[in-house]
Amino acid sequence: MTTTETNINLSDEMLPEKMALDVLGENEAKSKKEQVKLALEVEPSKPWRELTGEEKAWRVFWICAKTFALLALLYIFVCSLDLLSTALQLLGGRATGDIFSNPLLENPMVGLMIGILVTVAVQSSSTSTSIVVSLVAAGYFEDVRTVIPIIMGANIGTSITNTLVAVTRINNRAEFSLAFAGATVHDMFNWLTVIVLLTVEVTTGYLFYLTEALVQNLEFPEGAEDIKLLKVITEPLTKAIMEIDKEVLNGWAANDPDYDNRTLLKVWCEPTVKCPSLFALLDIGDLATGAIMTVVSLLLLCGCLILLVKLLQNVLQGPMVVVLQKTINANIPYVPWLTGYLAILVGACITFVLQSSSVFTSALTPLVGLGVISVNRMYPLCLGSNIGTTTTAVIAALTASGEKLRITMQVAMVHLFFNLTGILIFYPIPFMRWPLPLCKKLGKTTGQYRWFAFAYLLLSFLIIPAIVLLLSLADPNGYVLLGVAVPVLVLLAAIIVINILQNKFPNSLPKVLQTWNWLPLWMRDLAPIDRVLSKICSCCMKETTQEELEEIARAVDSQGDNFGSEDPSDLGIDNKAADLI
Repeated sequence: MTTTETNINLSDEMLPEKMALDVLGENEAKSKKEQVKLALEVEPSKPWRELTGEEKAWRVFWICAKTFALLALLYIFVCSLDLLSTALQLLGGRATGDIFSNPLLENPMVGLMIGILVTVAVQSSSTSTSIVVSLVAAGYFEDVRTVIPIIMGANIGTSITNTLVAVTRINNRAEFSLAFAGATVHDMFNWLTVIVLLTVEVTTGYLFYLTEALVQNLEFPEGAEDIKLLKVITEPLTKAIMEIDKEVLNGWAANDPDYDNRTLLKVWCEPTVKCPSLFALLDIGDLATGAIMTVVSLLLLCGCLILLVKLLQNVLQGPMVVVLQKTINANIPYVPWLTGYLAILVGACITFVLQSSSVFTSALTPLVGLGVISVNRMYPLCLGSNIGTTTTAVIAALTASGEKLRITMQVAMVHLFFNLTGILIFYPIPFMRWPLPLCKKLGKTTGQYRWFAFAYLLLSFLIIPAIVLLLSLADPNGYVLLGVAVPVLVLLAAIIVINILQNKFPNSLPKVLQTWNWLPLWMRDLAPIDRVLSKICSCCMKETTQEELEEIARAVDSQGDNFGSEDPSDLGIDNKAADLI
C-alpha cells in the first residue's frame, strides 16, 4: 500500500463490496486488509497546487457538472414521487373516498387495514391523514376514536415507498441486502408500534384521552394557510403536467352529492378557462391520465435512482467516502448516546422542510445500500422523519372552522403522539431497538433470495391487510377475525419463543424442540422454494454462490450488533485487526 493509503483510516462500514468481516483470526484480518486496498484503488489525483491552469479549470468544471447533475436528479426524483402520488390518486378515483365513508370503520381492525391500503394506493400518509382531518372537520366522524386506527394504518402504508426504492438495487446482492435492511427498519418500527399501541388503545383509550386532555383548554388561531417549503420549487413542474382538486377528493369521502359528477383531475381553473397543465388541455379523464402518469413517474423514479447511485458511486470513492462515513456515522464526542437523538431531530427538521417522509427516507435508502449511511444511523433518522411528517396533519387541522378546530387538532395530536410513544418504547433503551435485528434479518434473507423482497411487499402491504379486511367485513362483530387471528398469533409467538430458547438455552427444551430438523425442509428453509422459482424463471434467477453469501453476511453483519449499539467495539473488530487498516 502507498503512503497515502496507509494514512487513511477506513470505517468498518465501507462500501458493501468491501465490508469488513467480523475479525476472529489471521485469515479474516488478511481479508480485511485486502478489502482496504481495493477500496482505495482509484486513480490518484494531484494536489491542487501541482495542477496547471488548464487542469484546475477542468477539475472545477467536473465538480460543478457533477454537483449540478446530482441536484437535477434529486429534483426530478422528488417531482416523480409527487407525480406518482397524484397519478395513483387519479387511478383510485372515487373508490379512495368511498373507502373512508364505510360505516364499518368503527371496527378498529377495519380502520387499520383501510389506513394501510389507502396510503399504499395514494403513496402518501400526508394525503390520507389530511383526508381524515377534513372528514372530521366536516362532521362526518363524530368520535375521534374511530379515526385513530386509520392514522396508525397510514403510518404503515407510507413506508412502502422507500422499500420499493430499495428494490432498484436488486442487481447487486450486497447493496440490495443493505438497502433493503435500511428501508425496512422504518417498516419494522411502524408495525411493532401499531401492534403495541393498537392493543393499548383498544383496551385503555390511551391516545384518545391523552390528546383530549391536551386540546381541552387550548385556543387555536383559525384559518391557517398551507405551508409550502420544498413544494414552492417542485410545484411549477408538477402542476405544469397535472393537478388534482383535493376538494373533490374530500367531497367524495364525505358523500357530498355536489361532487358526484366532478373529476378529480383539475381541468377548469375558471368556468371558461382551462388550467395551464398538460393533461388539463388533453382532458382524457382521470383513469387514462392516472394510468399514463403512473407508468411515466415509475420510469422517472427508477431512472433517477439508477443514475443517482451511479453518480454517487463515482463521487463517493476512496478517501471521499471515508470522510462522509466518519461525518454521518460518527458519534458526538464524550456523549455518544446523544448522537441518535440529534439524528432524530435532523430527520424531523428535514422532513418538515420536504413535507414528505417518503421523499426523505427514499433518498436515504440508496446511500444505505452504498454503505455511506449505516442501518443503525438510518433508524433514528427514520424516527425523526415520522415526527416531521405529522406537521402536515397539524396544518390541515388548523384550516378547520372554529367549532371543529379542537377535534381536528386532536386528530393531528393523535398522529404526533402515536409516533412519539413508539419512539419512547423502541429507542431509548438499546435492548428495545427490536426493529434493527428484524430489518437486518430481512436484509440477509432478501440478499440471498431476491424474490423474497416482492413476497414481503405483497404480504405486508396488500395480502395480509386485504385478508384481515375481508375477515372483518364477513363479521362486523369480529368473531371470525378472532377465530383466525388468535391461533395464528399464538403459533407465531410460540415459534419466536422456541427460537430464542434454541439460541440461548437449548437444554431447557425437550430434545425434539432443540432444532427444527424434524420438520420438512420447505417448512424451515426457503431454499426449496428458491429452487422451484429458479426452474420456473431460469432466465432471470440464478443460484446464490458461496462468495455472494459471504458478501451479504459481511455487508449486514458489519452494521453492528442486533440491538443497535453504536460502539465500534461491538462490531466484532478487535484492536489488533484495527491496526491493519
